[in-house]
Amino acid sequence: MPASRSSPVVVGIDVGGKKKGFHAVSLEGSSYRDQLDTTNTAKLVQWCVNDMRATVIAVDAPCRWRVNEEGRLAERELMQQGIFCFSTPTSEVAHRPHPTNYFDWMLRGEALYQALHPTHPVCEAWPTRRKHYCFETFPHAITWHLRDGNANAKQKRTQRRQLLEQHGISTDLLTNIDWVDAALCALTADMAARGRRVHPFGDPKTGFIIAPART
Repeated sequence: MPASRSSPVVVGIDVGGKKKGFHAVSLEGSSYRDQLDTTNTAKLVQWCVNDMRATVIAVDAPCRWRVNEEGRLAERELMQQGIFCFSTPTSEVAHRPHPTNYFDWMLRGEALYQALHPTHPVCEAWPTRRKHYCFETFPHAITWHLRDGNANAKQKRTQRRQLLEQHGISTDLLTNIDWVDAALCALTADMAARGRRVHPFGDPKTGFIIAPART
């Protein structure tokens, strides 16, 4: 059934390094709409803002850097729930030259947030009154919450596809895990856009990581 004209259009983005680039999936009314892969940040923003006219954009990349040795509050809260996540470094560490470009994908995420800021700034308060915004999310946390804690990274291809299908999202064109993760981010963006309950980990200073409320 086609989505109604009042249905929100949202985008989820999986962020990779310079070679892999970005994978983005758009939903309308919680149904698959379109997808894009590109290494060009400006092209991605153009697609999200002008082509898709997205209201909410969810990004799988850190929206803030660590500011002290404790690390980001959002990541510590995730770990306390048993949800393993990467520990974001300080900006100084991330911007140092690295022999393997280890933090390249995070720097690509930083550039994306900066490019989105004029139209879709990172949301710094929950709930928000903004109609157009972006936020950080995390596919493993999404899976964990929607499966009530039963998320196994070794089974992520199966579990995450099943989740999308259970929510009525076709996976026919999501041919690899990057597309699947982008679609999971979009699913979370759709929940936020519709005013459904989400769980904000973290704080404004070091950034929120948003996941669906646990079932």
